[in-house]
Parts: sequence; C-alpha cells; structure tokens
Amino acid sequence: MSPQPSDRTAVPPIFELGQDGRANRYLEPGKPLNTFLPMNLVREELPLPDNSELDVVRHYTRLSQRTFGIDLGFYPLGSCTMKYNPRVNDAIAARREFSELHPYVPDALAQGALEVMYELERSLSSLFGMAAFSLNPSAGAHAELAALLIAKKYFKERGEPLRENVIVPDTAHGTNPASAAMCGFKVISLPSNERGRLSVAEVRNVIGADTAVCMMTNPNTLGLFEDEIAAIAGAVHQSGGLMYYDGANANAIMGYARPGDMGFDLMHLNTHKTFTIPHGGGGAGHGPLGVAAHLVEYLPVPVVVRKGSEFRLEFDRPKSIGPMRSFWSNFAHAVRALAYFYANGEAGLRRVSQLAVLNANYLRVKIAEFLDTPYPENCRHEFVVSAQRLKKEHGVRALDLAKALLDFGYMAPTMYFPLIVPECLMIEPTETESKETLDAFTEALREIVRRAQTDPESLLQAPVTTVVGRVDETLAARRPDLRWKAEKSHN
Repeated sequence: MSPQPSDRTAVPPIFELGQDGRANRYLEPGKPLNTFLPMNLVREELPLPDNSELDVVRHYTRLSQRTFGIDLGFYPLGSCTMKYNPRVNDAIAARREFSELHPYVPDALAQGALEVMYELERSLSSLFGMAAFSLNPSAGAHAELAALLIAKKYFKERGEPLRENVIVPDTAHGTNPASAAMCGFKVISLPSNERGRLSVAEVRNVIGADTAVCMMTNPNTLGLFEDEIAAIAGAVHQSGGLMYYDGANANAIMGYARPGDMGFDLMHLNTHKTFTIPHGGGGAGHGPLGVAAHLVEYLPVPVVVRKGSEFRLEFDRPKSIGPMRSFWSNFAHAVRALAYFYANGEAGLRRVSQLAVLNANYLRVKIAEFLDTPYPENCRHEFVVSAQRLKKEHGVRALDLAKALLDFGYMAPTMYFPLIVPECLMIEPTETESKETLDAFTEALREIVRRAQTDPESLLQAPVTTVVGRVDETLAARRPDLRWKAEKSHN
C-alpha cells in the first residue's frame, strides 16, 4: 500500500469567510439583535460572520473530512481499545424515549431508563465478579478517584487513618498514581520483573500496616497477564490493604477471568472502550465503579434499586462517599453498553475476548519479523515493540515510525508508553479488525522499517501527505496557539 496524496490546503476559520450582507436573512432587516434575543445572549465581542448557508455547510463538511476516526481507518491505539461501535447501539440510545427524558423526571415516569441502569449494573457485576457497581463516575480516571475516596473513608471508619501508601506497578496506567496523589496517598512505585510482571516478592517487601491499596492493571500495559495475581492479592489482604483493578484492559478477559475472583476489592470499567462506546477527542466517557460486598455501602449515590417490579434512585446511604458528578450518569452510554451486552450475550462477549487476543498475537508474530518485541510470548489484547535498535543504528525513533504510518492512512499506535520499554510502540488491534486490515498494516510498517534502514532521512520529514505536516512539538507544547484573533470586523 502506497501513501495517498491529500489536500494540504489550509481551511480558513469560518470568521474569515463570507462578505457583509451575504448571510441568509430569515429575520426582519433593520432591527437590532435584541429585538429577537435577550441582551444577555448577545455577544458583542464576537460578531458573527456573514456566510451563506451553502458556505457554512461546505466549510464544516470539509473540516469533517479531515478528521481521522475509527469509521475511516485502522486505529491501533494501545490501551485505549478504539474499536468499531455498532450503529444499532447509537440508534437505540437516540430513541426519543431515552434522549428526551429529563434527568429530573420522577422515578415513576422513568421506569424504562431506571431498568436500563439496573440491568447494566447487574450485568457488569456478574461478568466481572463484583458485588455491585455504581454507574455514577464519568470515566475511568474519575472512577479511580472514587475508588480511592472509598478506600480512604473505609480505613478512617475502621480506625486506621495511617494507611497512606498506595502501591502502583510500573506497568500500570499513568492515571493510577495521579488518582492516588489527588486523594492524599503516598505512591509506592514497584518495578516489574524480567518477564514484564509484578512479583509477589516485590509486593511483600513494601506492604505493611501503612498499606492502603495496591492498584493493578491485568493484563498489564505490556499486554501480559499477571500470573502471580492470586498470591499478590493474598499478601495485600493479609496486610490489611485493598486491591484495586484498573479495568481499561478488560477487553482481553471478558468471559474468561473475573477481577472479583482474582481477589480485587475495587475496580473500574471503561465502557467507552470495552463496550464500544465512541470516545476520544475529549468526548464523554463512562466509568462504572465496582466493589466487593464489604464496600457496597460506600459506593457513590444515587444507585438504582429494585423494589418488587418498580425501580427507583436511592440516595439515603450514610456511608456513601456521595455523588461524583451532577445527575445520575452519562446515561446514553449506559444504554449503548446494555445494547452491546444484549447483542452479544455471554458467549458473544467471550468470543470478543478470543478474537481480541487472536488478532493481537497474529499481529505481534508478524511484526516480530522486522521489529524487536521485548516480551516474545503470547500476549493478551495488546503488545509492545521497540524501535531502540533502529534509533541506535539509523537515527529513526518510534516517533518517526508513528508519523510515517499517518502517510499510509493509519492512526499511529500509542508511543513511548509504558515507559519501561525504550522507543516503545504499544499496539492493540481489537477484535473488530479483519485479517486483511492487519496484513495491510503489517506491510505498511514493514515498508517504513525498510526505509528507516535504507533512507532514514526521508522518515524524519513524515508525515508528508496529511493536512498538517510535522510540527515543532517543543514549540507546540510551550507556546500553543489555540485562539483565533480577529484581524477585521464583521457586521
């Protein structure tokens, strides 16, 4: 596959298009805007440009065609599980019975919506082996924060306020130590061993009466299953601490392994990853928080409960850490996630994990022919490769490989994470991609590596076919230009 040329002509801001008097006029001319709108809604400092309806439609359509997404191409973003979202999920969430339901409507008039939330909570609890879930948190990191607030309150009520250490392996997601620090915990970072896993011996060296929580991702960010997890959980529990499961990689284990059975007391899920809800670009997430039986009363409120045949929101839970956000959850995402549950069923969700693991290992073996794989064993849903040798021998970094993939029409994999692998690319194909797509991606990456070995200078300019070429990343980080400034006034 060869790079396809694209139009690199800049699209000017809408404020620089059009001419005075060109806009379609649906209002009576000659009257000021406050005739039609209250003054508090009129923005004098940002006058709207005069554009015809056709110019506006073409402008935003042109912009939309320059946005890359899962609907356009392969998106192997490791640890983010960017897979295709079945359109039936969107259609169900868009039904007016759901989309037009006001969040303050009385419970008696929202029985269908409450049943959706209840069924999703019960389904998640069953699939992942937890006693209960709260759908309240907005995303994974938000649920991490809620889980650590629960741990903090739990230990305070037990008369153990000195439990202030949170153990975080170097293969965990970067939000784990951040969430712990935000709750006032001290972070104890533990190194993984030569097999890319956390050993129970390392854990035993640091646990004690000051241990609050051990936060783990399993499979970890190397795509490897933590095979000492039962012993680690046993050691932490013996010290009086809690186990927390980062569920961002749950796409690899559905139907095969349950965090509750591994010994985890708290966990979150990213339904906007594992359950195919659209995400990225700052869009809404959904991060249900699950707990074991002894922590149920601490969950954020409200929770949906069932009394006979009726459903209601329950707020009166004295031990609860309280609400984590306004309203009840990102409800449309709950609808999508339940639709995904119903469409797949138990056997289908197990098949999802089978195909995710199969695709990852297929891609790993093929790419190992021309790029180093630091952990050459069967992975789960994702794996890492290293461009360290290319950097030493030819001056080509992982960043250059990623930029060159954009020229071939692919989104770049996750770069330089986890930090323990030098010049790292983390690749996750997901279960939704075909063998043909994986083969084409492999050949594109093989060609890029060949160029790195024979003509490395050509890769240092990539991408060359995208709308925006290689930017000065240091300048972009230190002096971002994010605001349009008017050079002329528009009436």
